Amino acid sequence: MKVRVDDRLCQGHAMCTLACPELFELSDEDGHAFVRQADVPPELAEKIEQAVRGCPEGAIQTY
Repeated sequence: MKVRVDDRLCQGHAMCTLACPELFELSDEDGHAFVRQADVPPELAEKIEQAVRGCPEGAIQTY
């Protein structure tokens, strides 16, 4: 599984960083989330799904 954040939708609520701080971080420039590593290790898959469900803007996608 891979994960990405759509920067056009992200508003910087930081719910993803709470759900999975291992892969998500907030930009110092605009406060939007970004993914440190697109490839999701199997042990983090559940946390990523939590981040997807918890994003108020629907900015996180898996593929």
